[in-house]
Amino acid sequence: MDIADTYGCTEGHAKDVGSELWKHLSQLLGEKITKKNLRWVVTDYLSRDSPQPLSLRRSAEYPYPPHFVGRSAAIAQLNQWVEQGVKAIALQGEGGVGKTTLAQQYLQSHSYELVLELLMAKETAHITSVERLVEEWLLRDLHEDPGLEFGISLDRLKRHLRQRRIGILIDNLEPALDHQGLLITEHRGYLELLRVLTDARNQGLTLITSRDRICEASLTLQHYRLPGLELAAWQRYFTYQGIAANANGLEPMHYPYGGNAKAMELLAGAIRSDFCGDLVAFWQDQQQDVWLVADLNHLIAHQINRLQTLDPQAYWLFCRLGCYRYQTVATVPTEAVLALLWDVPVPEQRARIVSLQNRSLIETHQGRYWLHPVIREAAIARLRASSDWQPANYHAAQFWSHSVHTIATSQDVLQALEAYSHYEAIADYPQAAAVLLQSRDNQWHQYLPLGSTLYRMGLHQSMLTELPKLIERLPGDRKFCELYNILGDFYWTTGNVRGAIACQEQALHLCTQALTPQDSHRLDPRTCHHLQIQELDSRLSLGLYYLDLWELKTSAQFFQQVMALASDTTHHRWVPKAAICLALVTTHLGQQSQARTLLADISGDSLANPAPEQAGQFAYFLQVLGQAYTHLGDFQQATTLLDKALLVAETSHYPQIQARTLTGQAILHRVQGDLLMALIDHQQAITLLSRINAKCDLAEAHFQLGLTYQALNNPCEGNHTFQKAIQLFTEMDAPCQVQRIDAQYSGQLR
Repeated sequence: MDIADTYGCTEGHAKDVGSELWKHLSQLLGEKITKKNLRWVVTDYLSRDSPQPLSLRRSAEYPYPPHFVGRSAAIAQLNQWVEQGVKAIALQGEGGVGKTTLAQQYLQSHSYELVLELLMAKETAHITSVERLVEEWLLRDLHEDPGLEFGISLDRLKRHLRQRRIGILIDNLEPALDHQGLLITEHRGYLELLRVLTDARNQGLTLITSRDRICEASLTLQHYRLPGLELAAWQRYFTYQGIAANANGLEPMHYPYGGNAKAMELLAGAIRSDFCGDLVAFWQDQQQDVWLVADLNHLIAHQINRLQTLDPQAYWLFCRLGCYRYQTVATVPTEAVLALLWDVPVPEQRARIVSLQNRSLIETHQGRYWLHPVIREAAIARLRASSDWQPANYHAAQFWSHSVHTIATSQDVLQALEAYSHYEAIADYPQAAAVLLQSRDNQWHQYLPLGSTLYRMGLHQSMLTELPKLIERLPGDRKFCELYNILGDFYWTTGNVRGAIACQEQALHLCTQALTPQDSHRLDPRTCHHLQIQELDSRLSLGLYYLDLWELKTSAQFFQQVMALASDTTHHRWVPKAAICLALVTTHLGQQSQARTLLADISGDSLANPAPEQAGQFAYFLQVLGQAYTHLGDFQQATTLLDKALLVAETSHYPQIQARTLTGQAILHRVQGDLLMALIDHQQAITLLSRINAKCDLAEAHFQLGLTYQALNNPCEGNHTFQKAIQLFTEMDAPCQVQRIDAQYSGQLR
């Protein structure tokens, strides 16, 4: 109205002129212009070095790359919701419309302190467990140890989200949804994660992409249905790709695909690759096909079929690339792509990759590659139907296994674990087991199987469900006895000591059965050596498990067995380990003289005084040795050992060993009369153990704290902590531990 009054025209005429202005500006700038985005887009245009309708660089006002076109209205809407306090937005739309690209570009351009991504599996059967996902986020991205239970891990993630400005992208959620838009039964755990991510108290933003609407009533989500790109955006993209295009030439292609972003890329790729960038020639040759394949799936099929005719080797590479998951490891390096070209001469391999790039059938950035979700669907469907399904997964698994030589980070573990998924996909369970059993050097100067390193890294929550399933699919064979050993340690860590004992007993049975005189002669020396180590490891582990149950005589028997079997053999290094543990048990049994003899016999061993580079290997035994010397009254030696164990545990990120050492230090302070320092150590240990829910160690820590309160003449607090210990030991099915407390302190517990 103000404009009409100023220029002496009717209000209707001013609106008509304004509409024409928006239209002309849209054509000029290659972006749909509205009142909301006018300043933004024009500022970007004026900041360019040339007057072309194309930005070859980012501007301060529009911090997006030049190929990301036509989303100013969507970005404006997201900005508005974020300003209003919205914490979670679901971007919904058809495949290829550009949901993922929008989400990634938005999070990258808004200066979030950290962006965490979940790339959901394209097939329901291969969805990563929510437990593993949260473990990976905590360990790899947030640099915090996961809890031994999923709820503990979620609490830690929640704390980070409330204290830090973190962006979250959950991409391609629909495989986890049923026909009603609800999370499927086998993955309802994701609902707990989504509740944490959508909490109004979070500092950052969660973006979720899905072809289907999310209908979980308990989630506070803002839905945004993403439309196709406008014709002007297509024109801008084609110009960026070096293809001369005007609205009249593009409109017949744009219309049948509804502006789909992936269709735009595929068509541009075909014009560049097969028609030397000549849109007119492409249209003359392909116009009938464009209308016949006027949806994305048909267009993809058409492009793939054309590739199969023009470049069969590139076609098979494309299909084989469907075997990679693009989840935990979201992109693959060039070497991973080349690994799938086992039947193509080396000089021709790079050309096959370029062929896919030119046709926009593979995404690439800085030497890393991946498939767009809808593209991968087509690739894996063709791969499954071909004779290449087995060999493609086999070669992919081989690549991942050979690509990791030393495990120094959580990313190394996850990359090595990718091989497990490939063997599982082709039901080659013995090879899947071999992945977990493959030993490598790690950051603690140990040579451990991948499964044991998962345990040390804290990435074992998901394996607690996956490993039993794998074992069920394997023959009851000595080759896999170490899997029972690994699962036993997983169970022990979480407080399921009875389950741990059952696993180690099975491992021991398989070892001893194979090592009987009538069978052992069939074994080669290397296998025999390995089985002997496994037998010693299982017996030592059983000794530790029974010690935690306070079944001391049984515990002592297993340690004695280890010493008897290993003495004067090539496995003598197991003797000091067992001797240290047996010394602690004998102090609990009141056999102090025997304990001193045991420790005197190993006093010169490197385990009792390890070199700095070995300390990480022996941290557990250092704190056991420190406790033994405490009970023997050698406080100076105990202090030295516990201090060393604590330093190693802190620097090596062993929260459980750190907490056990703190409990040992608290006992040492108490017996020396320093009750205040004892309380401080107790509280630190209990805090650490509560965070990871290490039930067995937590129960012992509460019991020891009760003894310290007793020494302080504080029976009220003492009774309270004793009761906590009894509750935890009862849950563990550790009656001897309950009797230990009840028999000595029953007068205070009544």
